[in-house]
Amino acid sequence: MDTADETTAPPAPPSRWVAVQPWITLACRLGLAGVLFYAAVSKYPPALSIQAVEAYDLFPVEIAELIGYTLPLFEIALAVLLLVGLATRYTGAVSALLMIAFIAGIVSAMARGLSIDCGCFGGGGEVAPGETSYGLSIARDIGFAALGAVIAIWPRSPFAVDRALGLFR
Repeated sequence: MDTADETTAPPAPPSRWVAVQPWITLACRLGLAGVLFYAAVSKYPPALSIQAVEAYDLFPVEIAELIGYTLPLFEIALAVLLLVGLATRYTGAVSALLMIAFIAGIVSAMARGLSIDCGCFGGGGEVAPGETSYGLSIARDIGFAALGAVIAIWPRSPFAVDRALGLFR
């Protein structure tokens, strides 16, 4: 057997996934950034966000106020990081974990028989029992968590500061 033939064989062509994955991640980055930015903006003025957090009845009033004030700012920070593609893997993971925390809050409200609007995109607070949409909110947040997971697992994407810094090629 001649070993020269084995070493001079041309490299295998890149898989379709290698070509498509960065664009899928870019779409996930932009989509999740848009969702987070819209969610943050819809929580202003802060009284709306505080009202939504208090409706879950999970925290003392002072903690609920702190969360109500800081959550929109945190969502904007995540959106900006996703938009520019900086710390992409970590931002995707944190975004997915944030969605899981939102899901846990919704499940908690549902399990305790609360009739509240999730407050995810503004509003929040008590609603009539027939007006809750827990299942839809949970399904939506699972989808958003999946976007964050895709970004965390495959962070390489075009138009990202990470790429310019040589972090993901």
